[in-house]
This record gives sequence, structure tokens and C-alpha cells, in this order.
Amino acid sequence: MSDAPKATVKVLKNGPYLVSGKVPLRLETIVPDGGASWEWETGRTFDTNEPYALCRCGHSNAKPFCDGTHATIGFDGTETASHAPFAEQATTFDGSTIVLDDAEALCAVARFCDNRGRIWNLIARDGEPGVRETIVHEATRCPSGRLVVRDAATGAPIEPTFEPSIGVVEDPAEHCSGPLSLLGGVAVTAADGTAYEVRNRVTLCRCGRSANKPFCDGSHIPDFSDGLS
Repeated sequence: MSDAPKATVKVLKNGPYLVSGKVPLRLETIVPDGGASWEWETGRTFDTNEPYALCRCGHSNAKPFCDGTHATIGFDGTETASHAPFAEQATTFDGSTIVLDDAEALCAVARFCDNRGRIWNLIARDGEPGVRETIVHEATRCPSGRLVVRDAATGAPIEPTFEPSIGVVEDPAEHCSGPLSLLGGVAVTAADGTAYEVRNRVTLCRCGRSANKPFCDGSHIPDFSDGLS
């Protein structure tokens, strides 16, 4: 059994995210191709303590870290997101060889799904050469985990294997900074102590504007900036 500390994000009431478990923190930039998002580019790694606190209100002068500004601006970080598991939130789209599960409420507007003709249209063509591979590429790069693909024959999810990490997202195509991208099963606990479902891909709001806190809903577009890119 591994002795590695559990990667955990604790949402503090009207405050920051407290990260424990020696989780690496890196800059992650959305790279477009053909007018829509296509790939991720990993940038520098931030020096962190154990634990470390990440800004949730969007106004820290030490982004991505918290500097206590939330306490001076009266930040309301009330969590409104559902605790229902992904399977209960998702709508299913069936292809001949692949199934797409889509929980729209989790969308962080990263736009990987819009390339090559939009993933929902591609599902109907998944038997054509190269289309299944495109569907898997787009879904597995969706940082929020809104989109999950499964093999139609076995029902097994098709997911990359990630080590636990947190990405500070930059979105040059939209001229803004994005959410925190949690990969590899980082556990998220609400301010009241209840746990959200542990998932392979999750995005947390860091602009302070989301209507689906603690998760990102794309409200950082068009003008949230962290000054890191």
C-alpha cells in the first residue's frame, strides 16, 4: 500500500482552497488549433509549502496563492454545486462503438469539444476512420470532466492516467485566465465537511464569479486575469 499523502483540496468558508498531500502546482495553457482548443501546454511549476492556500475570490495580489484579500472585500464563497455523482447529472449520447456522457452543469468553457465538427455531432459518425480517436481526444482533454467517453461494448470509461496535480489555467485565445484544473483524483471537500465525488478531471473556480461554486462555470471569460501569462 502506498504511503503517499492523499491529495486533497478543502474549500474554506468564504476563503481560499487549502491544498494538502504535496500536490504539484503547474501553469497549464490551452493551445488552439483550427480556431478551437486542441491541446494543453504545461509551463512552470510553482514552489509550494505543505499545505498551501490558493485564491478563490479572484482578487489576491499574490495569485495563484491566497493573500487574505477575501477577508477585506467581503467575498461570498457560498457553495451551490450539486453533490450528486456524475452519472446522475449526465446525459448520454450513444454511438456505435463509443458512448458520450455529458454533465453540462460542470462546463468550464474550455472549448475542446468544439473542434473538428463538435463532439456531439461526431458521436453519430464514430464508425468513420479516425473519428473515434478524435472523440476520445476531445473528451479526455475537457478539464472539468463534463465530458466522459465510454466503450460501448464494455461500458468502461476511456480515461488517461494522471498523477495528482493542479493546473493554473491560462486561455490566450479568450485573452483571460481560467480555473484550477485538478487531475488524477484530487479529493475536494466542501466547507461544511461533506465530500464531492472524487474524479479524474475537475475544475475549480478561481475568479470568484461562478454560479456553481466551488466548480468553474466559465464566468472567468472574458476578462479575469491573474497576470501570470
